[in-house]
This record gives sequence, C-alpha cells and structure tokens, in this order.
Amino acid sequence: MTTDASDAVEIRNALLRLRRGTGLPVAFGGLLEAGQQMRISELSGTATHALRSLVVTSGTGLGGKTVALARPCVVTDYSASRQISHEYDAPVAAEGLRSVLAVPVVVRHRVRGVLYGALRTSLPLGGRMLDAALEAARDLERALVVRDEVRTLAAGAGAGPGWERVREAHAALRALAPRIADPQLRAEVHEVCALLTAESAGPARVGLAPREVDVLACVAAGATNAVAAERLGVTPETVKGYLRSAMRKLRARTRGEAVVAARRAGWLP
Repeated sequence: MTTDASDAVEIRNALLRLRRGTGLPVAFGGLLEAGQQMRISELSGTATHALRSLVVTSGTGLGGKTVALARPCVVTDYSASRQISHEYDAPVAAEGLRSVLAVPVVVRHRVRGVLYGALRTSLPLGGRMLDAALEAARDLERALVVRDEVRTLAAGAGAGPGWERVREAHAALRALAPRIADPQLRAEVHEVCALLTAESAGPARVGLAPREVDVLACVAAGATNAVAAERLGVTPETVKGYLRSAMRKLRARTRGEAVVAARRAGWLP
C-alpha cells in the first residue's frame, strides 16, 4: 500500500497536532507500504531531508520496534540506547536527534504506520508528551478508518478512482467558500461546487443545510471531526452536530454510509 495525497495530508495534520500537544520541535512519520516495511513520508520541523523516504523494517530501530510490538517506544539518547538496533543511526544523527518517541497508528488491530516526536537534546520524554502523541495517532487512526470505509462503500457503488481528485477539490472549495469576503466571488465558488456534483445528482435530493454538506465533504476526504473543524473554522462539537443532523436526514448509520448517500443524492461528487 502506498501513501496517496489525501493520506499524506492527514499524516501532516497529525504531525502538527503531535508537535502542538507535546511541545516537541520535530515530528515525522509514515504508513506501512508493503509487508512490514514503513516509509517515512512526512516531516515537520526538521532541518534536513535525512529522514525523508527512509524505509524502516519491522523490528529494527525505534520505529521498527514500535511496529513489531504495536505499542509506543521511547529512547532518551537514540545513538547510545541499548533498547533498539542501530540501522538508522546515520540519518538520525544527521538530523541531530537525541530523545525520540514513536507511537503506532493501529487500524482494526493492525499497525498501519508510526508517528515520531523528537528533541535535539537528551532529556526524558514524560507521560504527558506520550499521551499527547498517542492522541495525535488516534486522530490519524480515525481518519484512516473513515477513508477505508468510504473507499469500500464507494467501490461497491461503482465509483472509479478518477473521482478522487475531484472529490478532494470539492472538499477544499467547500471549506474555502465561507472564508471569502466578496459575496460575488463566494457565489462563484459555490457554482463551481455545483458543477462538480451535477453529474451525480439523484432524482430526489434530501434537504441538507450548506454546513452539513461542508462537513460531509470533509468526511468524504477522510477528515476527522478535529480536522474538519480546523478546515471549516468551527469547533469539533459543531462538526459533530452537523454530522449527526446530516446522518439523520440521509438515514445513515455510519459516517461512510452518510457520504455514499450524499453522493447518490447529488450533494457530493
């Protein structure tokens, strides 16, 4: 499995939340691509590109140990630690990292990736930092679950892979429109959104409020409630309220079913 553009966005968002929650200046991570190998695809706060595209095998280094054990692992001095193997000392040293934590991203009891946070000094990484890192991983897990569900249901409904970029563009435009001050330009953006959904319009459109459609567009792109809230400039609780209302109107039991129902009704591409 390779990391696509939408997954990369979610990983980057998770890394930013990890840095904000832990106060750690450096974060990086990636998803498992084949077998038990993970590629570090996203960097945040790094000074070099030494870690980019580094392939980590299960059981090796700190991240590989995290994959193998499916639990968080921490070292206070990476290069001197006796708790891990040292296949990746050179790129870690090139970035100047010392204290590093790694937390697994677990979806349906399977490790799908790893998020790392790091310091350039040798200091203990306390329980609060680990808790914040785990919360960032949980957010990414929820995003991947929703994305998997949407892809499965969409495939069952006959949606082709060519629609993925259209759907991402639609979600981005829906999130952008409320922030445009010029009413004429805002209306033009909504017209573009309508063009993107015209071909999928069903015979009987369920009545959804504009903000309910905005939230569903974010969910369709795999966003968690927290990420959708950031994109739309509202609180996560507000997102939950709009989502519950939309699901009730669409008679959907899950987020994924709501997205598919909204597509069939012509609200989403």
